[in-house]
Amino acid sequence: MPGPEEPAEAQFVSGASNVVPATATPATDIGTTQNKVRALAAPFYACPGFSGIEATNPPANLYADKFAWGPYAAYQVGNGGGNVNWSLNPYKNASWYMWFHSLRWLGQGIIAAGKGDLTALTRVNTIAYDWYRDNPYSWKANVGAWESTMHRTNVLICLRQAILSGLQVTTLPTRYAWVDAALLSHARFLTNYWSGAWNHGTDESIALFGVGCTLARSDYKNLAQRRLATGITTSIDTQGSTNEQSTGYAAFNYALWGRAIAVLQNCGVDPGTTIATRRALLAKWLTLATNSLGKLHQLGDTEVRATDPWTGTPMEYAGSLGKTGTVPPWRVGVYSAGYVFGRTGWGTDPARGFTGESAYSIRFGPARAFHGHFDHTGITYTARGRDIVVDGGYAAYNAGAYRTWAVGPSAHSVMTTPLSAYLNPVTRLIASAVKSNSESYVFTDVPGSGISRARSVLVLKDPDLLVVWDRASAKTAQVFQTLWHLPPDQRATVYSRTTAAAIAPGDGTRTVLFQVPFKQALPPGAMLVKQAQTNPIQGWYYPTSYHRRSAPTVLLARSGRSASILSFVVPVRASGTVTYSVRESGTTFIVNLNVGGRKTAIAISAGGSLYRAG
Repeated sequence: MPGPEEPAEAQFVSGASNVVPATATPATDIGTTQNKVRALAAPFYACPGFSGIEATNPPANLYADKFAWGPYAAYQVGNGGGNVNWSLNPYKNASWYMWFHSLRWLGQGIIAAGKGDLTALTRVNTIAYDWYRDNPYSWKANVGAWESTMHRTNVLICLRQAILSGLQVTTLPTRYAWVDAALLSHARFLTNYWSGAWNHGTDESIALFGVGCTLARSDYKNLAQRRLATGITTSIDTQGSTNEQSTGYAAFNYALWGRAIAVLQNCGVDPGTTIATRRALLAKWLTLATNSLGKLHQLGDTEVRATDPWTGTPMEYAGSLGKTGTVPPWRVGVYSAGYVFGRTGWGTDPARGFTGESAYSIRFGPARAFHGHFDHTGITYTARGRDIVVDGGYAAYNAGAYRTWAVGPSAHSVMTTPLSAYLNPVTRLIASAVKSNSESYVFTDVPGSGISRARSVLVLKDPDLLVVWDRASAKTAQVFQTLWHLPPDQRATVYSRTTAAAIAPGDGTRTVLFQVPFKQALPPGAMLVKQAQTNPIQGWYYPTSYHRRSAPTVLLARSGRSASILSFVVPVRASGTVTYSVRESGTTFIVNLNVGGRKTAIAISAGGSLYRAG
């Protein structure tokens, strides 16, 4: 099984601890018995490939000592003869520097060398040896070289295999003996500096196992097995959530642990059942985390990406937009790691089809960590074949103030209190109800000092819409803002204190956003649109790390020591209308809705329960 495509961005933070301790009991079934099928073949660790880094680095670039990565132009990093200056970082980008030190950019040359191209072999050997000579053990003080150790280890194994196949020999010639010496120094580094129970630690364990399998070192293999056993139960919990707070990294972990199973088997080690069991739970999680466009809800450090349609898993149906696979048996998932995923269906109704369904995500749970954002109570929503409510997206680490914004609460569809420092709270789900035509949830937390916040969410089917009631109280005067982040193709217009609408030119769907006065009058400026604003930053969207787009954000504002904001997000056909009226029935507040001719009602009881009433 080839290695999964690695996340593009560097994950280490310079000057900080990059070790994630395990918090769960390790698995006990990895390597306990010999795999009877694989034991018949010679142990083998396959070159995992080069994660796409090689695509922009053809042999001609290698012969000129040029390196290209990401959005940056190729840069000459050596003297043209393979003598490279490893201290270079011309774009002052941690990811560029890390991938430079990974040596994965030598991939095309290594592949050519393995096919007998001796010119390519000479050049990749020269560059790789230059790294080994110029960066003696230990390179821990160099964060880019440190983070890329696992990648570089795999490149050295690939180079070793290319030497053997390219020269058609079975043992390394003396002039290439340095490769094994380098592998031993890398194994020593991986032994001494393990990153723990997250994707980086898993990658390191696989690479260390690869050295053990390649050089027949049982000590390295055994240590790697113990670390995989330690990591799996923390990396993927008993419900299938990963500890990285990102749907994109969850997808990467699914592929990464699949590779762990494959490399163990290929080297004659029984992977046990724990890894496969946790991966199956993660497959369910990723299936539920798929929106009605076949993409993962963009949560945490996640670029826009389709769900991988892994054959034989429920992701096959979700990732293929219902074209292949089996209809998943679940419609809603609530995870204690802090995720609610729900949808109106899987497209089995011909009148809707897969993309005609609605799907949503809501974040809560433990404080922000790893690749998570300050997005608690944040919502994403797709309906009528398009994005309706989006997340601010994933800004590259070197994006500066925009990275700070993208991670912060103002980049998410939440109620914010911008005059107070955000406390990175734990957010509790205190009530929930799932019915055939609606789901409701209530969340509470303390986002700032002396501030209490509650959010009730009601999701309807037929008509498909969101109702959100935010309320907050504070010991001191605050500005309270409920934000709705809309996709960048739409143009939003405010019509009154109560109503705004957004539509993309020529689109068949528009989004109507309105607020109903409830327990609080609407002040002037109660509804605003912010777009492409730079001070403070607001009204942007990152579909990918290096691509920022202007996007409308609808802002519902209050000020004082308390706020009550009852808002509706209603996707309708472009010519469709939305009307409402309010009434009271005893102590219950009722909003009657007519959405494109379909009538319904929502209610708020005296006790604060938000529910569908018709």
